[in-house]
Amino acid sequence: MVSFDGTKIFITGATGFVGSNLVRRSLQNGADVYINIRNSSDTWRIRDLLKDVSVVHADLSEYEKLNDSLKKIKPDILFHTAVYGGNSAQKDTVKIIESNISGTINLLRICKNIRLNLFVNTGSSSEYGIKNTAMRESDILNPVTDYGMSKAAATLFCQKTALTENLPVVTLRLFSPYGQYEQKSRLVPSVILAALQKQNPHIASRDFVRDFIYIEDVLDAYEAALNLKDPRGEIYNIGSGTQHTVGTVTDNIIGILGNEVSCVTGLPRAWENEPSFWQADIQRAASELAWVPKYPLEQGLNKTIDWFKEHMNLYS
Repeated sequence: MVSFDGTKIFITGATGFVGSNLVRRSLQNGADVYINIRNSSDTWRIRDLLKDVSVVHADLSEYEKLNDSLKKIKPDILFHTAVYGGNSAQKDTVKIIESNISGTINLLRICKNIRLNLFVNTGSSSEYGIKNTAMRESDILNPVTDYGMSKAAATLFCQKTALTENLPVVTLRLFSPYGQYEQKSRLVPSVILAALQKQNPHIASRDFVRDFIYIEDVLDAYEAALNLKDPRGEIYNIGSGTQHTVGTVTDNIIGILGNEVSCVTGLPRAWENEPSFWQADIQRAASELAWVPKYPLEQGLNKTIDWFKEHMNLYS
């Protein structure tokens, strides 16, 4: 465990899946944690932690309010996880651009006047688009969704700003994180919750593929980024390095829980441009961050299932 004793960490997207887990990990490691919350934010993931963090009531679009707050806080580290468009229900193109591109630009403008030790931008494997081999950070980006386009633009702006403004910025390109506090509509929670209630889980297809990465491994990657000596816009894939089919994941969950249900295919519908290959090349993260995932799929699913058994009330 890394010691953040006395370190000021500002986390955007703190009410989301990745952000809320970063809040918990940072508090456990002794950091002074600051977060921003919008008026419309649902705080269910961190409701028990609100007493332990300092809250800035501002959206990333509210430049002046956020600028004033960050100048006063003077954070040492900023974890930027705020995002819109990462699930199929978030389709508003204007909001995707405003949240993912404009919001990131606002943060970087503010951070030019703050002596940050590190700004960690959260990217997405959707930036790559359709590939036929393991995705590498040097690959040409060909996003096929508004979300992927917006995340690619944000990543490139981060890289440009790091190089031209001498800011300590890195991007962690996450593949498909799963684990505690993930939203119930996503694959792993939806199958676990259905199986725990002795209901047959529904999936779109057994053949869809993703590179699933357990959330604790993702959090380790954020911590590993802090060890970079002179970060200047580097990009790192954060995945397991192995793709699995939705069917494999579903079968694993059902098997762990005792095979009392079976999956039903056909619903919900697939996203457009569903890829036949989706896997991270994680060699750069291994060599430069000294980071490799610790949890193989079955172990990560076991830990996730144990957590869901204890926290079913959060999803009722």
